[in-house]
Amino acid sequence: MLRLMSIKSTPRMNAPIYVVFYGMLVFMALGFYSCKQMDVFEKNVSFSAHQWETTDTAKGQFLITDTNAVYNVSIVLRHTDAFLYNNIWLQLGIQSPADTLSDFQKINLTLGDDANGWDGTGMNDIWVVRKKYTSCRFRHPGLYTFRLVQIMRDDPLLHVMSAGLRVEKNR
Repeated sequence: MLRLMSIKSTPRMNAPIYVVFYGMLVFMALGFYSCKQMDVFEKNVSFSAHQWETTDTAKGQFLITDTNAVYNVSIVLRHTDAFLYNNIWLQLGIQSPADTLSDFQKINLTLGDDANGWDGTGMNDIWVVRKKYTSCRFRHPGLYTFRLVQIMRDDPLLHVMSAGLRVEKNR
């Protein structure tokens, strides 16, 4: 004869109230942190057939509201592995809301060297370089306009996919 044994279920143990409270507090803190606005602007302009003509201008606008903050301004360039040079000469102009003309500056942007290869991050034969140009405070609140032009001797400059500017509030 078979005897069936009964298995008694153990009563469920409830979690202490402080564990639930602290768990909800952490969850809410993470929720508030994730809703924080990022103070980053990035605008890139693509070039058809991966050729940057001297007449092509990468331009865009960004809004500055906090004139007390320090901003990092970076140049962003995307090129292929077939790009012929270790650097690129650019002309950058940033026009403030209070000015009518851009103040253009020549920039020699290093993209890599023969010993270490390309700077930036690469996937297959595409490379993205973000180089810090300056850290500054913008004097006037409002809409700023940037213009970025290549001033290399080659026209068109081959194997350049896009160029642009990144403005990020320094933390």
